[in-house]
Amino acid sequence: MINQNRQAFLDTLAASEIGAALLAKSDNGYNVIVGSTPSHPNLFKSYADHPRVLVKISSLGLKSSAAGRYQILARYYDAYKNQLGLPDFSPASQDKIALQLIKECHALEDIDAGHIEHALMLCASRWASLPNAGYGQRENKLVDLKSCFVNAGGVATV
Repeated sequence: MINQNRQAFLDTLAASEIGAALLAKSDNGYNVIVGSTPSHPNLFKSYADHPRVLVKISSLGLKSSAAGRYQILARYYDAYKNQLGLPDFSPASQDKIALQLIKECHALEDIDAGHIEHALMLCASRWASLPNAGYGQRENKLVDLKSCFVNAGGVATV
């Protein structure tokens, strides 16, 4: 079930992973391939399956198959497709995967209660763009993500 705070958290994750400018130039991020920029969006056309494009994303040779609004890796899509009985990589399927990842991080209660800082901390192991994720990639600031959550309609508590 997606309530107001859960939707705001999903929107916050998308803004963190994709960025507002690229969200606006795509299908709200659902069709974005890793490495895209607002000036050079790399978008996939079919939601029938994960696009399975391996992209070099660093000069150190780091490659990723991340795609979609929540930048889901192909191997994780395959596992969650089976686990959740998903028919495709559609926006609804991507949302279900993201919610399952959040659930596995034990963050749903915090999101529902508006404890956004703790929820973001719990989810940092799953999304490289979250504060203190530790993947060596760009991490967004907690204050910016909290603001994004509230602007997306979430109700945050201290």
